[in-house]
Formats: sequence, structure tokens, C-alpha cells
Amino acid sequence: MLVCCGLVTLDVVQVVDALPAPDEKVVARSLSATFGGPAANAAATAVALGVPTTLVTAVGGGPLADVVRRELATSGVDLVDVAGDDPGAGQPAVSTVLVTRATGERAVVSTNASGFGDLAVGTRGTGLPDAVAFLDDAGPGDVVLLDGHLPGLALAVARRARERGAAVVLDAGSWKPDAAEMIGLCDAVVASADLRPPGVGEEGVLDALAALGPRFVARTRGPRAVEVLEAGERYEIAVPGPARVVDTLGAGDVVHGAFAARVATGASWRAALEHAVRVASRSVEHAGARGWIDAR
Repeated sequence: MLVCCGLVTLDVVQVVDALPAPDEKVVARSLSATFGGPAANAAATAVALGVPTTLVTAVGGGPLADVVRRELATSGVDLVDVAGDDPGAGQPAVSTVLVTRATGERAVVSTNASGFGDLAVGTRGTGLPDAVAFLDDAGPGDVVLLDGHLPGLALAVARRARERGAAVVLDAGSWKPDAAEMIGLCDAVVASADLRPPGVGEEGVLDALAALGPRFVARTRGPRAVEVLEAGERYEIAVPGPARVVDTLGAGDVVHGAFAARVATGASWRAALEHAVRVASRSVEHAGARGWIDAR
């Protein structure tokens, strides 16, 4: 069993020659609208790599939610929606993404999951109790991947996963108010270069994360080697250079999805991360977070 828990968004992606200056209008080269979000992209990555995956998230109701559900189904991702499909349950988060054509760099504006509040309070739609009960069949060898969003839901899911003996992995993109508690429930953390625990400098990030409990912590740094601290041993994992960079959107999500998928098949933490960086390096050669899937 692989479960991804966290954020799903509706991504409106436009490719431009250059980002607009203040009060400037530019014409996009292309437009796409599909689902995004760290947990959702990770789930789609895992499915593409042959690992059946369930996404536990809040989608909500309305026409935007219908698009998200349809696109998730097309990608083969099973959905547990704790918000339900009632229009009053809230709208899915929307991300506006501008990708610079020449470099593949992106600028993102997102509402994240602000419309759903703390999903640990009360029961909505499918309901938090049902989302946690979903993990009653989990056990050793199963994996739960969190992306740090929807923290009430994520903490409840992580606690139940630990009770059942499943491995808990965190995609740590940035330091959030519940980060310390969430990291303490994790077996492995793969952080971005931007993550900084309070009062910790760049050189001390891995030690600070490991001190909270995980036995495997790593930090991705774009094209630079991934830094790893595993059971006191430090090492690096080289990132193979892509043939060309078309779009870096979602590359980190691909890393986490491929990592969790490989762990769920029984690979070691190190082997799983080595595999994940290779997949992510290939992914940036294609447009969008999942363009590499269709190009295989």
C-alpha cells in the first residue's frame, strides 16, 4: 500500500517567453489546466512507475473540483476526499503557474488549501475518521507520504500509519508551524534546499531534522548532489544532468513520488532515492510535472 496525503490543486499553466513586468501584458505560448500539488503529483508519479496509490486530500465541490477529479481518475490515482463533493465544502486550491520558455523556470501563485481550514476538527464529506480508518489495513512494508499541507489531516494519518507499522515519509518543502511534530512521526524526510528550521543555518539542516527522530534525512538542491544523513552516516547522491531543461515544474514532487514508490517495493532508502533523482532528472526534459509520463 502506498498512500499520499496532502495537497491537490487545479494548476493553470502558461508558457511565456518572459515574465511580465508591472502593468505589462504578455501572450502565452501555450496553456494547460490539470491537477497539481505535491501529494497529487507524487501519487501520479508512483502510479506511472507501477505502484498503485491512493491520494488522501480535500478536493471539495463545484466545476473546478470536477476537473481535478476527472484528471486524477485519468492518471489512475485512487481518491479519498475528506471534503466531499458538496459545493459548500469549499473549492479546490488553484495555482497559476508561469513557465519561462527558454529556461524552464517557473513562477507560482497559489491559494494552497486555505479554504479547508483544519481538517482535524469535525467531520466533512468522506470525513477524517474514514480517512484514518482507511489505514487500518496498513502494516509493515506499506508507505505513507505526507507533503506537509492540510496538517490536521496529515498528523492524524501519520499517527495511524505509525500505529499500524507503516513507514511514514515527509516531503518537507518549507518549515511550517506543525513541522517539528510531523517530522517526529516520520521515518524518512526528504527536504528541499529552501527548508530551514528556526535558528538553524544551512550547514545544520540535516542534523536538526535527524534530531527530531527520522532515521533517514536528505536534502535536494536542484541540479547539485543530494545531501544525505542516514543513521549517522553522511553521503551524497549525484544528480544526472538532463539532456535539456524544458520545465522544472513538479520535479521535486517527482522525486518524492518515485522515492516513496521505490520504498513501497522494498528498496532501501538509499537505493530508492538514487532511483528517484534519476526519474526526476528525466522529468525536467518534458513540459509539466507529468509530461515525462506521456513521453515514455
